Amino acid sequence: MSAGRAIRRLPYAWTLWRRSIQARVVISTLLLSAVVATIVGMVLLNQVSDGLVDGKTRASVAEATRGTVDAQRRLSGASGTEFDASAQLTQLVASIVQRGQVQGYDVVLTGPVAGSSEGVAAGSGTRNSQGVRSDSVPAQLRERVETPDFTGVAWSYTRIRYEPGAGRVDAPAVVTGSQLLLPADGGTYTLYYLFPMTDQQRTLSLVQRSLVTGGGLLLLLVGGLTWLVTRQVVTPVRLARRVAERLASGRLEERMHVRGDDDIARLGQSFNQMASSLQKQIRQLEELSRVQRRFVSDVSHELRTPLTTVRMAGDVLYDARDRFDPVTARSAELLQKELDRFEMLLADLLEISRYDAGAAVLDLEDVDLVDVAHRVADSTRALAEMRGTEVVVRAAGPAAVAEVDVRRVERIVRNLVTNAIDHAEHRPVEITVASNEQGSALAVRDHGVGLHPGEAVLVFNRFWRADPARARTTGGTGLGLSISLEDAHLHGGWLHAWGEPGRGSQFRLTLPRRAGDPIEESPLPLVPADAAPERRDRPGGSVAPGTPDRPIGTR
Repeated sequence: MSAGRAIRRLPYAWTLWRRSIQARVVISTLLLSAVVATIVGMVLLNQVSDGLVDGKTRASVAEATRGTVDAQRRLSGASGTEFDASAQLTQLVASIVQRGQVQGYDVVLTGPVAGSSEGVAAGSGTRNSQGVRSDSVPAQLRERVETPDFTGVAWSYTRIRYEPGAGRVDAPAVVTGSQLLLPADGGTYTLYYLFPMTDQQRTLSLVQRSLVTGGGLLLLLVGGLTWLVTRQVVTPVRLARRVAERLASGRLEERMHVRGDDDIARLGQSFNQMASSLQKQIRQLEELSRVQRRFVSDVSHELRTPLTTVRMAGDVLYDARDRFDPVTARSAELLQKELDRFEMLLADLLEISRYDAGAAVLDLEDVDLVDVAHRVADSTRALAEMRGTEVVVRAAGPAAVAEVDVRRVERIVRNLVTNAIDHAEHRPVEITVASNEQGSALAVRDHGVGLHPGEAVLVFNRFWRADPARARTTGGTGLGLSISLEDAHLHGGWLHAWGEPGRGSQFRLTLPRRAGDPIEESPLPLVPADAAPERRDRPGGSVAPGTPDRPIGTR
């Protein structure tokens, strides 16, 4: 495999390692087993090597000692008339070399040692086994053996070197050195035996190959066993994951197939019991939700008929209030006001029931949000004057066009503006409109009571109120922001909230250019420019958490 392909496979290998328990267990076991097998193999190989070398050394020293003693005995028993030192050396070397050929070693004879024989140059003679180079004997061993007062046998390790034409290969060896006294000239000569360790080297190579082969087979066996064992554990886990994914997708009837009575089987039984319990509870919740939606829808529809009758009677009383006494006239006005609120509540409940039933549809057209903002500002001007505030529209560009259902978008903006007026505390309410390539945004800013930490999410809940003791002076039903959030979702847009106690709040509506298209960034910031520096300097405030996939939050 080339290096490029190996690099390209790295992400796949990392994914396999990260996602597969079986792969991690098998690979970890193989790596640890390889480390253990390597350590054990090295220890065994070292012990075998030391045993072979020590045995060869002891045998070599013993053989060299016997050979030296035998050679010295033959020299000492030579005839007194044999004074030819060269002939004695030749005869000695020939007998030793012949014996070495039988015993499997080589010989190097040098000398005489300096100062041991007068009239003969030291080191003038060197006789070897055929093809052996004299430099096979280490210099340190030569210096030790050639010492005048040396006795016994010295040994060392070396590598036998042969002449190029000898037809033999250099090999490691044990070399021993001893001294011989030649009667012919009275000189002391050094005799070196070189015992090649070729057999030991072959044995060590065989042991090494056996350990490598055995270790490889052992790793394969351990890997296979680990794979089988982990498969027995991982397979039920994978089956449980698949069943859990099917349960999450809505297939509540899925169950694990359980066999046996072991721990995995009991785990599967517990999983199936949990799935059955969840299925039962989900069915109950679905039925309860269906009954609640049906109840809201039925009650909303059924109340319209009596409400129409009460409305007609209330209108009659309200139109004739000038002829009543002050207490009765005030009662007629209060009745008319509460009837208006009751009608709004029924309309909102019907709208909520349509959302719950999935029956809400869009009537799309291209709309400029700047025009929508001006229309809402005009329609809420009377309410703003009554509350002692004003509504100001600011457009960041000439147009902010989006494909929307204009009725629903106007309802969102109207709910946001009336909510801001209700909490403005006599300060202006600002509507800002902007757009970019992805969509358009509209932000409603007030400088009133603001929101406490955590309330930016709760503000979109049905019937939620920041202060339960606070009166609804504008006649709200508590469903406006919840319906606005559903309308924003229906368009594929976002509705976010921000607020700080005493610094007001801001609600931002972001809509795509085309309904349902994804939005990555809003044209307007959620935190207002006049509040951003202070917000960075001190903690507090409330920002609805969320992402583009969860359109309650900030970007």
